[in-house]
Amino acid sequence: MRRVREILRKEIRQTLREPRMRVLLFLPPVVQLIIFGYAVNLDVELSRIAWVDQDRTPASRELRAAFAGSPSFAIVAEPGSPDEAGRLLDAGDVLGVIAVLPGFHRRIERGETAPVQILVDGTNSNTAAVVAAYAAQVVARYGADRLGERQRALLLEVIASTGIDGPRYLAVPALEAAPRVWFNEDLRSRNYFVPGVVVNIVALVTLLLTALAVVREKEIGTIEQLMVTPLRPIELMLGKTLPFAAVGLVQMTLVTLAALIIFRVPFRGSPLVLLLSAVLFLMTTLGAGLLISTVSETQQQAAMASFFFFAPAMMLSGFAFPIRNMPVAVQYLTLLNPVRYAMEIVRGLFLKGVGVETLWREMLSLFLFGSAVLGLSALRFHKRLD
Repeated sequence: MRRVREILRKEIRQTLREPRMRVLLFLPPVVQLIIFGYAVNLDVELSRIAWVDQDRTPASRELRAAFAGSPSFAIVAEPGSPDEAGRLLDAGDVLGVIAVLPGFHRRIERGETAPVQILVDGTNSNTAAVVAAYAAQVVARYGADRLGERQRALLLEVIASTGIDGPRYLAVPALEAAPRVWFNEDLRSRNYFVPGVVVNIVALVTLLLTALAVVREKEIGTIEQLMVTPLRPIELMLGKTLPFAAVGLVQMTLVTLAALIIFRVPFRGSPLVLLLSAVLFLMTTLGAGLLISTVSETQQQAAMASFFFFAPAMMLSGFAFPIRNMPVAVQYLTLLNPVRYAMEIVRGLFLKGVGVETLWREMLSLFLFGSAVLGLSALRFHKRLD
């Protein structure tokens, strides 16, 4: 342990002394927190739309009032023709155009279908789907209100002509949906992304720093000096990986505190389960970094190999893209991605407040992946030193 402690002290001093390593320690957490905490926002709160009224009747003005009163829309332009509305969409001045076609009021009075055209900028498919759904809800609510009024008028005519009991038949049954959102009540995308930053930072920093630390010894020629010392390979490996495990745990703690204090992301789970899961995940990232160091000769090669591993792992983890929306073959491929299990654990702890009784499969998967990767990298590292 004394030899391991000296390697630890030497590694920490060398890491903090080198400017490039200091940047890797502090820059990724700050950048990712700023981007995913403030800049990345998939919420569609107020959509700018244009209104084209080709009917100009009381019915069309009532529909316009329904859109103007909706908290989801802001009518910023009223072009006089469809061509002008198209130019607004082309320029990106509006996200959608609501067009009331001629004969709208007449069709409603006759009890016929009165179409309303909804044009949406589909450049961003997620935003387009949300805007189209919100607009369809406003139109459907307006149609339901007009239908109820028409049915009530017809009932009054029947009552007046037949003399039946009016109050009994005027009560028209209605259904009302009362949705309730669990875990992320306000549907804020920040609550979804910020917990994933914890996994991002732990994976990127520990993977990259571990790979660079060993390769740096090769480049400056000190690996041969370490090999002639009484150090055993396992002691050298521990001395090279434990400092960055501590760095990963410290950064996880700082990002978690920032998520709670700055971004007000709820944390409903157990901190001890989060700490245990982070240790299990570190087994994989540190082992992968050590494995990359055994196949790299320069720090540039180690950095490229680290990003080659990190980028696909993040994209297939469910961090930004739901796994259920991926092709079936890719969904099976994600089962081999340890980052996926870490992402599910962190989001389950932050938002759902679940415990080991629910997350034990993901934790077991992390342990198996970590043991396999760390064992393979230790054998290769030992063989490379020999």
